[in-house]
Amino acid sequence: MTLLRWADVSRETLNEALPEALVVLPVGATEQHGRHLATGTDALLAATAAERAAAVAAERAARSLVLAPTLWFGASDHHLPFGGTLSLTPETLLAVLVDLLRSVAESGGRRVVLVNGHGGNVGVCHAAAAAASTRHRLAVAHVDYWRFAGNGGADGVNVPGHAGEFETSLVAAVRPEAATGPAEPRETPPHAKATTGATVHAAELWSAIDGYTDHPERASAEHGGAWLDTVVAGLADCLAGLTETL
Repeated sequence: MTLLRWADVSRETLNEALPEALVVLPVGATEQHGRHLATGTDALLAATAAERAAAVAAERAARSLVLAPTLWFGASDHHLPFGGTLSLTPETLLAVLVDLLRSVAESGGRRVVLVNGHGGNVGVCHAAAAAASTRHRLAVAHVDYWRFAGNGGADGVNVPGHAGEFETSLVAAVRPEAATGPAEPRETPPHAKATTGATVHAAELWSAIDGYTDHPERASAEHGGAWLDTVVAGLADCLAGLTETL
């Protein structure tokens, strides 16, 4: 089947394609990523994973894919104290996503997958998918690209982390110039005490780790390329499968 890029084709092309196509909408963020990575990291990686995977999936998909423009803003209020962050509140992001999904439905689309690249968006993407499916008679899936990363050939790495070894490696492989400075070696950063079954959110935790996790100084383009290959293969399988089931 074919892969269309929403922003590059006419309304007539979309009007014809959307009723049977699967729309792929990457969702990212623009936020601080420590002192060493560009603020657009999450959007860059979501867009890269979605575009490469859609191109692979289109070769064996049961229906056409339409790649929508990446949403470059996410729910990043927890990064605002560090500066360099453009954030939507979770409530606003939910409204934006539901509006975009409504727009797809009004344009004739019936199937959408949100490809998320930012941890702070996870719950909002789930909520938006559920809301749009009932309000606008859409079939909506949500996937976080890093779920397909496996271990990428490196053991014991925090995936996805935040501006740590995983993300820094991917950026080094995709766009080295987006690594804006060297990552300083440090001792193993402090973490919240593990609480079985609970996810803890606290501003003090981000402050204690200076806004980034684990060991970005261990990153390498080689590992990043391996992770990216694994992500693209897994996400492509997911997209191809969704063209059969949605």
